[in-house]
Amino acid sequence: MQVDQCRDLDLLRQIEKDPDISQANLARELGVAVGTINWHLKRLVNKGYVKVKRAQRKKLRYIITAEGISLRARLTVKYVRNSFHLFRQTRSRVLELLAELHNDGHQGVRIQGEGDIAEVCRLICLEQAVEIVGDPGAPTIIIQGLDLKLEDGKSAGKAGLKKESDSKQ
Repeated sequence: MQVDQCRDLDLLRQIEKDPDISQANLARELGVAVGTINWHLKRLVNKGYVKVKRAQRKKLRYIITAEGISLRARLTVKYVRNSFHLFRQTRSRVLELLAELHNDGHQGVRIQGEGDIAEVCRLICLEQAVEIVGDPGAPTIIIQGLDLKLEDGKSAGKAGLKKESDSKQ
């Protein structure tokens, strides 16, 4: 999903929750500049997905049109598809790494990284009955963005990698 599509989906969701929300509050909620919100809103208005009505002298109300509701539904489906695709890719890669560990006689693994990808790694380890350990000397799955690589415990913190992901996502 493209960044603009994600932003449009986020905007439509926020407007649906609160049609009286200000651009400043939208910017704060979405973590972007007010100018970015203004640009996206103008685009959505010009395409007929959102209407703007003056609620008070300085207050605007954003109304999602039927076309806007349809767009939100399409973008939501696309978002879910992308999320499942990412999950399946990550799961497949983690299973490859765990098979390597198993072939090398290891029973546990350390996971280095945070976020959704790390959470998927943890879930796959649980599913495969692989112990997640805290030992810095244990083999480690390192998460860098969407890339996963396996480092043996002996070279933890050093440049020597046992296996690197050959499929950048």
